Amino acid sequence: MRILGIDPGLRVTGFGLVECEGSRTHYVASGTIKTDSLANGDLPGRLKLIFEGVREVVARYEPSASAVEIVFVNVNPQSTLLLGQARGAALAALVSAGLPVAEYTALQMKKAVVGHGQAKKEQVQAMVARLLGLSAPPGKDAADALGIAMCCAQAGAMQARIAAVTPLARRAHAQYARGRSY
Repeated sequence: MRILGIDPGLRVTGFGLVECEGSRTHYVASGTIKTDSLANGDLPGRLKLIFEGVREVVARYEPSASAVEIVFVNVNPQSTLLLGQARGAALAALVSAGLPVAEYTALQMKKAVVGHGQAKKEQVQAMVARLLGLSAPPGKDAADALGIAMCCAQAGAMQARIAAVTPLARRAHAQYARGRSY
């Protein structure tokens, strides 16, 4: 299975692809989609570049699944809204290409890759390089995207193991109103 990880950003969107063979994860490719060539006020143009860039990566590497980092709330609400729009452009590109999309927080990714959720960017870069056998650490945005893809690979493998042991079914006895369960 080939998984595409996306670390959305309005100026720089990272992407990373890993391939899973059993419990082994191998590096395929990584990089960034940059929108710095456009003016700061050209939001529609930046979103278009992100959309087209993600679609180009999907067409070139043909992943079978994708994972995107969930946006966290910044101190500045305007920054959070802009980041959410960049994330939306990436999600739209993935969904329009027919890919299933999983979503993970930065905390989940850092726990999966480094072992604790408070890891710094440099630690994520170093561990991604080490786990994938890279000669040098990838850039920060590409490392985060590779980490998201690796997190998805680990979660998918765990869900497959659980499903093999026991049927996954919704609990009827522990439901709240409107279908929510604990």
